[in-house]
Amino acid sequence: MSDVVNEAWRNYLLQLQNHPLRTKAITAGILAGCSDIIAQKISGIKQFQYRRFFLIMLYGLLYSGPFGHFLHKLMDTLFKGKKGNKTVATKKN
Repeated sequence: MSDVVNEAWRNYLLQLQNHPLRTKAITAGILAGCSDIIAQKISGIKQFQYRRFFLIMLYGLLYSGPFGHFLHKLMDTLFKGKKGNKTVATKKN
């Protein structure tokens, strides 16, 4: 099992390196969808709300993933060449 997980992780990192925007968008969509499934389960909804699920997945895919990608590129440009804990803390705010 460990070999399968290691191979999947290696392939994910390769995709992230070769196609960063697409990979981040798809990852954000999947994670947003998973979080909505869990939220619906915890909240005790009797019937699964598919429309809500797909809208939240689209939000992750079309907005959250690309926005985070470009925001971090902008932050790397603004803080180019700066290292250290203070710079990292400033970038996260």
